[in-house]
Amino acid sequence: MRERVDVAVIGGGQAGLAVGYYLRRAGLSFVILDDQEDPGGAWRHVWPSLRLFSPAEYSSLPGRLMPRTAGGNPDPDHVIRYLADYEERYSLPVVRPVRVDQVVQTSEGFQLLTDAGEWRARAVVNTTGTWSQPFWPTMPGQRNFRGSQIHSADYRGPQQFEGQSVLVVGGANSAAQIAADLVDAATVTWCLRGAPRYLPDGVDGRELFRVASQRVRALAAGEPDSGGVADLGDIVAVPPVKKARGAGLLIPHPMFERFTPDSVIWNDGSTRRIDTVIWCTGFRPALRHLHKLNLRESDGTIKLNGTASPRIPGLYFAGYGDWTGPGSATLIGVGSTAKATVGAIAGDLESATTAAAISARAR
Repeated sequence: MRERVDVAVIGGGQAGLAVGYYLRRAGLSFVILDDQEDPGGAWRHVWPSLRLFSPAEYSSLPGRLMPRTAGGNPDPDHVIRYLADYEERYSLPVVRPVRVDQVVQTSEGFQLLTDAGEWRARAVVNTTGTWSQPFWPTMPGQRNFRGSQIHSADYRGPQQFEGQSVLVVGGANSAAQIAADLVDAATVTWCLRGAPRYLPDGVDGRELFRVASQRVRALAAGEPDSGGVADLGDIVAVPPVKKARGAGLLIPHPMFERFTPDSVIWNDGSTRRIDTVIWCTGFRPALRHLHKLNLRESDGTIKLNGTASPRIPGLYFAGYGDWTGPGSATLIGVGSTAKATVGAIAGDLESATTAAAISARAR
């Protein structure tokens, strides 16, 4: 047994650190178990040219502003340095690398089985994100395609695709940004279902945060949903995307129908030879360590009450996007989710302690 704590946080990326900040303020004992070798979470694995949608001052975790950058919106290295500094500044008890294999419900809370021993906790907060669980669709003929196929999670830049014919599949930000990143190095075919939905050019992360914050307030007040970021569009026109689009290099194509061994075919019979496919088709929550807790409903979804599981008392989730709160998958948006989660945990643990004390006196 490694340790007993009030709360075990699984995941040491931005959501885990935000939860840790509020756990520290609440005076609860906790540990953050992270499966990465170093700080930074998913930001350690994105492509170098990626930029945040917002300036640094609109990309901060609770309690500490991200330092400004001289060259526009922050790049991944800047974010990684900020997250490492955040851990150190608030003395957050991150233990890494630790892979949590299974969470077991016990009479006193939870037992966490890991590759570095066992922890026990009264409550568990899952902040594992989605990056390690990429979604791969299937298409007719895909298994016989002889070219390369990668997911956007494994894209590291245009160098390895020099001179190739590259198919980029997807209709959101990663597809548009990767396609724009490739246009000077490769022949790019960008396929998506429907037309690309660009946000107005003046909209960046600041407006997205405003919309998400407005939605949080409306939901908290029991008012009708004010509408999410998706109502504005799917793609933020960051400078590289805007430049490639303006130069006529970012051309959307309808989704193809099937693969052949060396090409793709559309429903009108037209074909295009393809060397590499980059699937920018999103991610799913990384929750394999919870598979024995029977969390899923008959339709396969996991229902939450706020960020808490109604099936498993003491089990919480933070940082997974709209599933756990508007904007909760963003640096600046995860703070409100983290604060509400820790508030709920503190209240539940206090109630449990009080109930146990009353029961002990009654005996």
